[in-house]
Amino acid sequence: MKPVRIVSILLALSCTPVLAAVDGSKLIAKYNCLGCHAVDHKIVGPSYKDVAARYRGQKGAEAMLMQEVRAGTKGKWGGPVAMPPQQISDADLKVIVQWILAQK
Repeated sequence: MKPVRIVSILLALSCTPVLAAVDGSKLIAKYNCLGCHAVDHKIVGPSYKDVAARYRGQKGAEAMLMQEVRAGTKGKWGGPVAMPPQQISDADLKVIVQWILAQK
């Protein structure tokens, strides 16, 4: 493989987390998640930082959170308002959940 091609591949791979972060924040806006959630404070639902903290270190956290977003939740965070089931493509939901779990 040519050195230029190797460098190009490595550069592209190093940018992947940055691109996912941008895509995640754009997707939460696209799907109106910000109407009930914020990155660092509770609105109607928990902040994304609180969600990430709750799931941090749990085996299968990504799959669990994807299922909860897909099916909706009621009472899990102690509030009176349930999060309704969300119709988001699997690909978009995966990016959103990865973005949420990356919040610190």
